Amino acid sequence: METLPPGVLAALVGLSAGAILGLAARLGDFCTLGALESAAYGADQRRLRLWGIVLGVAIIGTFLAEAAGLAAPTETFYHTIGWNPFASILGGLVFGYGMAMAGNCGFGALVRFGGGDLRSLVVVVVIGIFAFVTLSGPLAPLRAAIFPQNDATATQGIAHWLAARTGLPPLIFAFIVGLAALSWALVHAPLRQKPAMIVWGVAAGLAVVWCFVGTTWLWHESFGEIGVEGPSFTAPLGRTIIFFMTSTAGGISFSVGMVAGVLGGAFAGSTIRGLFRWEACEDPRELGRQVSGAALMGIGGTLALGCSVGQGVTAMATLAVSAPVTLAAIAAGGLFGLRQLIGGFQPD
Repeated sequence: METLPPGVLAALVGLSAGAILGLAARLGDFCTLGALESAAYGADQRRLRLWGIVLGVAIIGTFLAEAAGLAAPTETFYHTIGWNPFASILGGLVFGYGMAMAGNCGFGALVRFGGGDLRSLVVVVVIGIFAFVTLSGPLAPLRAAIFPQNDATATQGIAHWLAARTGLPPLIFAFIVGLAALSWALVHAPLRQKPAMIVWGVAAGLAVVWCFVGTTWLWHESFGEIGVEGPSFTAPLGRTIIFFMTSTAGGISFSVGMVAGVLGGAFAGSTIRGLFRWEACEDPRELGRQVSGAALMGIGGTLALGCSVGQGVTAMATLAVSAPVTLAAIAAGGLFGLRQLIGGFQPD
């Protein structure tokens, strides 16, 4: 703290965690849309079950860190902003549908760009732009009028809500949920036969815990200048774009480090697997679909206060009440979009 500004230290926390997540995506096949598509249309649940590993480790690790006084998950905005279920559902559905149209979520697009896919760079930029269009740009007044964001007046965490009513520590309930997620993942024999996927799933979960631990320490040391946060890829993409355009306006932050880390990890993972190659879009219709999908993700992710990783992993790690609802809405929107792309609207 005496030698480096808090923003730089936060960026380093994000950079290290992002690199692990980028590697987990490339070497462990951790991907939201890929998991849905493989399970629904490929009869392969390994990538979907991998989410159980990531979530189980992230949930248990986060609450162990909280119990040890190393993390403050209730200081994340998933807990400090009052939950609006309609925003979670609508935003999640819009984000999920956009994810299917674009062919990836914000995190997945970053990973693919790290592997040389220039189409994904377009997706990343459009998500960031439309996130800020919705957050503080032309659509902000409409968003605020329909879905106002107010300070929370009650507990926003499932485990903490149960703890307040039972007298038991939140860690007990986190262990139950985390072990259930791990068990759901590991009972699937095909996943057990892929130890590398499991290892990278554990690494991804621990990366989320590290984000909470690192930013909590900085939150204390900076007297609240640095917020407690974890990986997310909607508004943070916009913040990173602003930083690269004019660092004096945006400033270096956890978000900038996270985005850079994912790109670096994805590049390293792609190189290790020999998968790095430059690709570009040759079909204008495909590019149009990706751009429109990215715009929907920027809008939907802002309404829902997070993307498939932000709500689906980071908020879920804190057992925020918004997380399971938003993740379910994202999955539903994604499956609907995949059905439209793959099977159309024809009845079975």
